[in-house]
Amino acid sequence: MTQRRRNRHRKRRVGRRAFLIGLGGSVSAALTYYLLRSIPAGNNAEPAPSPQAAPNPALPSGEWRAVWVSYLEFAEMDFSSESAFRADAAALMDNCLSLGLNTVIAQVRPFGDALYRSSLFPWSHLCTGVQGQDPGFDPLDVLLTEAHARGLSLEAWVNPYRLRSSASMPPVLAESSLLNAHPEWVCTVNEGAYLNPAIPEAADYVVQGVAELVQNYAVDGIHFDDYFYPTTDPSIDAAQFAASGETDLTAWRRANVTRLVKAAHDAVKAADPTLRFGVSPQGNPDNDRNEQYTDLSVWLTASGADAVVDYLCPQIYWGYGYTLSSGSTRFAFENITAEWLALPRAESTALYFGLGAYRVGVGDGGANADSVSQWCTGSALARQVTDLRSAGAGGWALYRYGSLFRSDESGLAAAERAALTALDG
Repeated sequence: MTQRRRNRHRKRRVGRRAFLIGLGGSVSAALTYYLLRSIPAGNNAEPAPSPQAAPNPALPSGEWRAVWVSYLEFAEMDFSSESAFRADAAALMDNCLSLGLNTVIAQVRPFGDALYRSSLFPWSHLCTGVQGQDPGFDPLDVLLTEAHARGLSLEAWVNPYRLRSSASMPPVLAESSLLNAHPEWVCTVNEGAYLNPAIPEAADYVVQGVAELVQNYAVDGIHFDDYFYPTTDPSIDAAQFAASGETDLTAWRRANVTRLVKAAHDAVKAADPTLRFGVSPQGNPDNDRNEQYTDLSVWLTASGADAVVDYLCPQIYWGYGYTLSSGSTRFAFENITAEWLALPRAESTALYFGLGAYRVGVGDGGANADSVSQWCTGSALARQVTDLRSAGAGGWALYRYGSLFRSDESGLAAAERAALTALDG
């Protein structure tokens, strides 16, 4: 596999250091020892060296241009053999490069499983159709090789808590799934199953998984999305809250989430202080604080040894002029981005924005039709990117990748690609 130690001596790609925002705090020797000791031996075969990364002089210095590649995209890729998967991965990376992107955020742990060789998590069902079944090759190694050969950074996207989103996703869980191996760590919400953020052993396991990734693979960072507390229902962690002696459930839950995110950040920095750790929360700051228990003020302002993240990338999937049925325009793109940019943050913490590529040409799923027309144009994303640059944002990420290459009657995907690639870097 493409191991971290092999990557340290590789010539750095143009653009990567420009994207790094600070080196983060030092991590205690005790935490480092614990994390590394907790990772079982194995997965240490020496691989063939990865191709040297090619500089891309077209990339604008310092701007993070990313795309999320989710399990939905991987479900469309051919895992039948390494060569078949490599062909699809190469086409994906070529597409990303053609759009002027410089970072791929690959969802390598979507359901408490892995698209890489792990001693902690079973193989993802995306690889063979059966969770826990070895596909005979390492998809993450292939993705890293193809990305780095083109000068693209690749961040490993991890869902920290989700084990199952519904009764059919994944359809059958492996015996080694944490839902089966440690049911006492799991809470269920409707048909979904999630690690309980109030269980310290579950949080520690998530951090061990992060340490395993950055130790064994030459990823350029770790990316969490907004799967934290799956519900506001007080029953899921009532016993732990009662035992804590605390009286403010919301503050206690925020502290639980921050503790895990901080530990994951520190595990990344322990492996390589130049690696990045970022989180993509919801676009609504109120929901982040009160429903998913994200302490935005701490995450954005902490620095040095206290740093929690290197960047936040809120998911701003609303169009210009977006209007709620109440008449509020708070979530219109131009208003909510300004609200985020006005939040206090440390100089070492970057703020990017997630943009809804999947909504271009099909409306934005809003409360009324007023903002739908704002998406029905082939330059919607290009306009958003241009405005974010003017406002001083450090970069952006597109969701979803597949939407940029869809074929439909409107032809907007092609128009959107043309508009993005025509941007002056």
